[in-house]
Amino acid sequence: MWDLISPEIFSIQNLCLLGFLVASIAVSSLFTLSYATPWVRRRRAEYLEPEIVYRSSPEQKFPVLLQEDRDAPKRYTPSSCYLSVIIPAMNEVERIEIMLDDCCDYLEARAEKDKDFTYEIIVVDDGSTDETADIVVQIGARRQNLRVLKMKANRGKGGAVKMGVLHSSGKLILFADADGATKFADFENLEKEMLRTAGGEPLDESFPAVIVASRAHLEAESMAVRSVPRTILMLGFHLLVYTFAARTIKDTQCGFKLFTRSIAARIFPVLHIERWAFDVELIFLCERWTVPVKEVSVRWTEIEGSKITPIWSWLQMGRDLVLIWFRYTIGIWTDDQPR
Repeated sequence: MWDLISPEIFSIQNLCLLGFLVASIAVSSLFTLSYATPWVRRRRAEYLEPEIVYRSSPEQKFPVLLQEDRDAPKRYTPSSCYLSVIIPAMNEVERIEIMLDDCCDYLEARAEKDKDFTYEIIVVDDGSTDETADIVVQIGARRQNLRVLKMKANRGKGGAVKMGVLHSSGKLILFADADGATKFADFENLEKEMLRTAGGEPLDESFPAVIVASRAHLEAESMAVRSVPRTILMLGFHLLVYTFAARTIKDTQCGFKLFTRSIAARIFPVLHIERWAFDVELIFLCERWTVPVKEVSVRWTEIEGSKITPIWSWLQMGRDLVLIWFRYTIGIWTDDQPR
């Protein structure tokens, strides 16, 4: 059979032509995928609009992180507390109280010991159709410094985190998932790494740094209990992340990340993705800007009730992370502050 194939087929000219055709198909496919996958274009004015504290009496407004003047020497307004905790939540009636009890127990105990430790907790209700926001208000009546920012419509986890961060007042800003999968006391591990990275105490909020919680040390254990198809999808997603987006971080998706005020003001207005893959774009931009990003192992327990559909959500995230690389590479997206 091979004797019937002419050696001329494998000439350098033909191989170059084949390579050109494959590359052309790949590029045209990426352009088609990019065109067929829209994104919401946000304007800076949206982030400067006042947001009302849900069910506050008298009516109160959240502060704004960004300076009104886009060209001001500092992008961010001065902080008024040490730590802001941002918790995105959508239809979390079953899980939010357990998570908030863990969070508030730690923060209240630490504030009791250290009078310089001031904090706020902002639960961002991402268009819930249940009583999540009202339950949090009830919890806030017996807890300290807990408020709700209620979104008018669902934006996705990334969009909810962004709105919470851009209406926070902390030197440090932490976002934490509402499922409580990470023990809140592990914040101290992230904080210690942040202080080491930023030059020690007192914390310099102008130093750009990001500390991410990691479950990478638990990966072998999780693979042992996962099905083979889910394991293959997980490993494929990690490969795509490493190839197209983030090479310094093993676990981009853990919902427990800590930012200084300055880097939060720089990076969150730029983010284009507002759903699950926003973490990947965040790390991608940090690497692009050579911002220090450190990874810290935390305790983590899988909690029932995840909003992620295992196969479909992973496919969506895989598509989005390829588009992150493609759109930034060819200039469809830029890392400039929005107008």
